[in-house]
Amino acid sequence: MNKYYQLLQKVLACGRTQTNKKGTIRYLLNEKLTLSPADLLDIFEGHPIARKKLKSELQLFMKGERNVDKYREAGISWWDYCGPVLVNSYPTYLKKLPPLICQINREKRSSKNYVLFLGSTGVETNQAPCLSLVQFQIEKGELVLTAYQRSSDANLGLPADLYHLYLMARQIELPLKSITLNIGNVHIYENNLERTRLLLDGDDNVKFELNV
Repeated sequence: MNKYYQLLQKVLACGRTQTNKKGTIRYLLNEKLTLSPADLLDIFEGHPIARKKLKSELQLFMKGERNVDKYREAGISWWDYCGPVLVNSYPTYLKKLPPLICQINREKRSSKNYVLFLGSTGVETNQAPCLSLVQFQIEKGELVLTAYQRSSDANLGLPADLYHLYLMARQIELPLKSITLNIGNVHIYENNLERTRLLLDGDDNVKFELNV
């Protein structure tokens, strides 16, 4: 069982229950995933991920595109509930990523922490980024990527965020040593609990409900 599925299993077995405005969740606090390239391959090969859509989504984020229609044109419909414009969301912050990647590739300084902060600006938002910080460090010529996520839907959001982090790492001209994701609150919504059990039992055709 890959490390992502191990985390799903842990949430099911050990998670506590909480109700918020989106519904009831089973959750764990302050979980950590450290993944080598082999671990990532194990996850991406064994779990259905919309790779093409997620790659297109990250490219649109990095362009600062906030028009939801542009995402729909790329086959991405999961932002439709936000309305016509993504306000203060991922495109607002990830448009800072291309110049940061250029800086890292130009300098390649092992003594420097390169940080992308996706924090709040205090303005009105319809979808504040769950991913809050991405840190790029270089150790002995290899890339060590560390990220903090304040909240994570383990079924829908977490696989997408892992793939986005992997795509970011691939743009750095160094071999990847590891990706570590620290998650403040990782959870499974009540209406997806049984589907998660089916997934772990080997059902690759499970479809999860989006809770917004």
